[in-house]
Amino acid sequence: MKQMILDIAPAPAPTLDSFVSGRNGELLVSLYALANGSNRDHFVYLWGETGCGRSHLLTSVLAAAQREGRAAVRFDPAVEAADDALVAVDDVHLLGAAAQIALFNLHNRLRGGTGSLLASGDAAPAQLTLRADLKTRLAAGLIYQVHGLDDAEKAAALRGHADARGFRLSQEVADYLLRHAARDMPSLLALLDALDRYSLANRRAITVPLLRELLNG
Repeated sequence: MKQMILDIAPAPAPTLDSFVSGRNGELLVSLYALANGSNRDHFVYLWGETGCGRSHLLTSVLAAAQREGRAAVRFDPAVEAADDALVAVDDVHLLGAAAQIALFNLHNRLRGGTGSLLASGDAAPAQLTLRADLKTRLAAGLIYQVHGLDDAEKAAALRGHADARGFRLSQEVADYLLRHAARDMPSLLALLDALDRYSLANRRAITVPLLRELLNG
C-alpha cells in the first residue's frame, strides 16, 4: 500500500512553460523559436553554473520540437543525426576527445543543411577546455548565460512545481525550504518531491512541522 501511495504523483516532465525565466526572458523567447523552427539562428549555446536550469531547458526544447513534428534528438557520437534535425548536447565540458570530434563534424553537417544545434556547458565557449576548433564552432551562434534565480523566483518555481504535482505549497513552507535546504534548484525540487511522497505516505498535510520531520529523519 505504501508503494502505491508513493507512485500516485510522478514528477512532471520539464517544459519551457514551467521554467521560471527570471532574468532569462530573452533566452526563453529564443528557445521557443528554436523549438518551432522560427529562430533565424540555428546554433545556440547556453552556459551557467550547475543547477541553473540548463538541462531543464535542453529537455524542454527537444520535447517542444518533437510536438511540432520536428526531428529532435540528443547528441550521440555513435549515431549520425539527420541534416535537418534539432540536436541537443548537454555538458559539453565533459565530452571526451572522440565525442568532441563527432560534435565538430556534426556542427559542420548541420550548418551545411537545415538542422539546428542546442548545446550547453558550465562556462562560456572561450573558457571551455575543448578543442580550439570546436570552441570556435560553439561560439559562432547565439550565446546565453543562464542566470540563477533569486529567492522570490525560486519560491515561485517551487510553487509551480507543487501545482504541477497537484498540491499547494504555502509561502511558509517555501521559505523554510529556502532557509534550511540546499539552495540549487535540482536539490530543492527533489526535496519537494520527497516531501510530497512523505505527505502521501503518512496521510498528513504539507506543513513546516512535516517538512522539519522529513529533514530531521
